[in-house]
Amino acid sequence: MNLNEYCPEKVVDADKAITKIKRGSRIFIGTGCGEPQHLIHAMVADMNMQDILLYQMLSSTLSQYIEEESFQRRFSLKLFFISRAMRKAASEGKTDYIPTYLSQIPTLFYSHRIGLDAALIQVSPPDKFGYCSLGVSVDITRAGMDSAKLVIAQVNPHMPKTWGDSFVHVDEIDYFVMHEEAIVESPPLWKDDEVTQRIGMYISQVVEDGSTIQVGFGYLPNVILQYLDKKKDLGVHTQVITNGLLPLLKKKVITNKKKTLIPGRVVASLCMGNKELYDYVHNNPMFYFRSSNYVNDPNVIARNNNLISISSALEVDLTGQVCSDSIGNLFYSGIGDQVDFLRGSAMSKGGFSIVALPSTAQGGKVSRIVPNLSPGAGVATTRADVDIVITEYGIAELQGKSIYQRVMELAQIAHPKFREELIESAKQRGYIFADQLPPSTEDLIYLEGYKSTKDLRNGKTALFRPLFPSDEFAYRNFFYSLQEKTIYYRFFYKMKIFSHEVLQRQYSSVDYTRNMSLIGMIQRKRHQEIIAIGSYAEGDEGRAEVAFVVREDYQGMGIASYLLEKLEFIAAQNNYTGFYATTLRENTSMIHVFKKRYPNAKVIHSSSELVLLMDFNDPDKPANQDRQPRI
Repeated sequence: MNLNEYCPEKVVDADKAITKIKRGSRIFIGTGCGEPQHLIHAMVADMNMQDILLYQMLSSTLSQYIEEESFQRRFSLKLFFISRAMRKAASEGKTDYIPTYLSQIPTLFYSHRIGLDAALIQVSPPDKFGYCSLGVSVDITRAGMDSAKLVIAQVNPHMPKTWGDSFVHVDEIDYFVMHEEAIVESPPLWKDDEVTQRIGMYISQVVEDGSTIQVGFGYLPNVILQYLDKKKDLGVHTQVITNGLLPLLKKKVITNKKKTLIPGRVVASLCMGNKELYDYVHNNPMFYFRSSNYVNDPNVIARNNNLISISSALEVDLTGQVCSDSIGNLFYSGIGDQVDFLRGSAMSKGGFSIVALPSTAQGGKVSRIVPNLSPGAGVATTRADVDIVITEYGIAELQGKSIYQRVMELAQIAHPKFREELIESAKQRGYIFADQLPPSTEDLIYLEGYKSTKDLRNGKTALFRPLFPSDEFAYRNFFYSLQEKTIYYRFFYKMKIFSHEVLQRQYSSVDYTRNMSLIGMIQRKRHQEIIAIGSYAEGDEGRAEVAFVVREDYQGMGIASYLLEKLEFIAAQNNYTGFYATTLRENTSMIHVFKKRYPNAKVIHSSSELVLLMDFNDPDKPANQDRQPRI
């Protein structure tokens, strides 16, 4: 459609369009990379623009003027999210931050809680039917345009045409300004270092094939996407599409085939990246753009089965409270989409959320896992909403956990040099037992190599990994699930109580080298339960004492033999040459496990017990079935 032929009276230059806006007006400006730069420059240049309130979510172009005294006298900038370009101005009180959930911003406009006199937007040229596209910025732009009394659109052929609810008929627009310019780019700020690599590795462990993912704002959630490149048939339902998704799209890791809501398509509100991304999105029916009140509605999000939300944070306290929008009293970003997606993923069948963050800030000087949030820091996400927290030191599962358990989970993934301090702070606050041992202060990343899985005869898959302090409650539950006979075979007496003190004594001996404990777990919906434990402890003459317990309903499935092989692998790495084990004469099944692996084991008899001496270099030992752990 030729606008000069269809509605020539609406086609004006930017200066004339801006004159249609009255003094004292409330103006909405299109979001992020979709903002109409030419119109913004014209608006600022018009000195008749006085006492103007500007509403925008992500602001870029206005950062060029925000420091000018003239601009500050004439305009008041209200932001729903503080972009990188606006952080300095926000810290100096030159902008005004409106904290709210993205899903609710359109309602603020439609209800006139925030009244709008004018909207400045950017669109693609109209098609033959008179429909322009809002392109890479549908999010709150649709609601801002619908709610404004006056709509001025910059028509730019560089704006991609996007599918979904992005189309606007020319009859809905009051004035058109024809101006061609490159749209705003938000280049990827890759900081791919060891920290992000390790966080990406942990995230890849919990994201399963066929999941639908959401990726929040910020560099970290996007840089770690590259570590999902071995997954299959991922789907996407997210607020913002960035360059981080592009490699997964091109490699067909993202197919959207398994999505339960709008299968086959990426659902989003916003696109922020570079020209390569915009070219990929342009007129591509794979992408389905809708407003934020749809995409970010927790009830809509929950219609995606297996929805995994991945977002970031600035701080997490020991109870699980998350700050993501401020550093102390300084506003840094915004509430954004985090809470919407955390709650939506919690309602999703099989869904869950991940909050990922480096363990430290300021070059390692301060911990991001803290006893309490910094003074002035806002609680963007409550402790009840948080599910999984990941740092470069591991995974903390918080949902359904007590304060005591949360402290142990989070201290365990804090930077090693802050762990003792965090435990002491928790004791002072009465969060944990006064005699609680802190997690190891070593970097235990090498323990990832000790994780493995085994397919069992009952069709389940067991995960094996080292025992951690945060396993206390799961270990306790495992003990009380055992039959009296099994406990007697393991401890040689009818042990009745497996108290906190007993567990502390057991854990205090585990250093992951001289002494080691491996647990076997199975998945039950969103949690794992222990079904077996195998340990070795330092002995004499280069040997370690080894022992096992397997829950009765999982006995006879080769678990003890598997644990024995894995413990041998670890013990040999730590310079042990063999095992010894003390067992009751009637415990024939355990004796069989030992003799099967070490046919030449030396047996020392006593009245009721046997001691078996086993050498790792036993010449008749069967070959290892799975020498390298697999995770």
